[in-house]
Amino acid sequence: MLRGFYTAASGMLSQQRAQEALSNNIANANTPGYKADQPTLRAFPEMLMQQMGGKTIPTSRGLNLPVQDPIGSMNTGVYVQENVPNYKQGAIRETGIGTDLALVNGQLPDETGSLFFTVQNEAGEQRFTRNGNFTVDGEGFLTTNQGYYVLDQAGNPIQTNGMEFDVTENGTLQVNGQTIPLGIAYTPNANDLAKEGNGLFNGEAGAVPDGATFNVQQGALERSNVNALQSMTRMMETYRSFEMNQKVLKAYDQSMGKAVSEIGRLG
Repeated sequence: MLRGFYTAASGMLSQQRAQEALSNNIANANTPGYKADQPTLRAFPEMLMQQMGGKTIPTSRGLNLPVQDPIGSMNTGVYVQENVPNYKQGAIRETGIGTDLALVNGQLPDETGSLFFTVQNEAGEQRFTRNGNFTVDGEGFLTTNQGYYVLDQAGNPIQTNGMEFDVTENGTLQVNGQTIPLGIAYTPNANDLAKEGNGLFNGEAGAVPDGATFNVQQGALERSNVNALQSMTRMMETYRSFEMNQKVLKAYDQSMGKAVSEIGRLG
């Protein structure tokens, strides 16, 4: 009986966490470069149930051992194993703002690979992002909206000295007669990266390999790849699943209440 409590409760908790991930996706549906999280559920280890019968079998030592008849497996609950980002390319939206940059994947050598802008967080550490909604700070450096420096190919902050600059399709920034290649990083398996918030990813990424193609569109942004309609449908499904587990938990509670208050009085 108590095992039923734990199974129903684990179902409620897993659906609640899935609902939180889906709600976060919808909240970021208009965030440039946002990659939707996909919650994955996993069952706890199953137990093999066997019935202890009255039958016995003889052994060479003259002992009679009970025969265990298999009943089947029993699941002990479910949990959210992890939230896996979907790195599918988002749609491109024209903005006409010169500091907005959209990174468009072309032909990549790995099916799970992806390209990113390289930035520097407040701790001076290198991070990666698909959000090209950049601006220029008071010192003339190209930064993200959170103030993180956008880095060039050599890992240095990019000095533009103003909002007027051009970016070629191959990712080269042209300003004041200088050409500065943007720090475009590539990872063969984007699933190895971890989300850190503010559109940043942490992990290992290197130079763009030979054979990989891409282009950078100035005055455009990559939209979020969140499918709002699909996310709303999944939210309704998780809510219904939460309600069903809640009803099961309530039924167990009522059964336990009867066992304590009614059956206990028979003695």
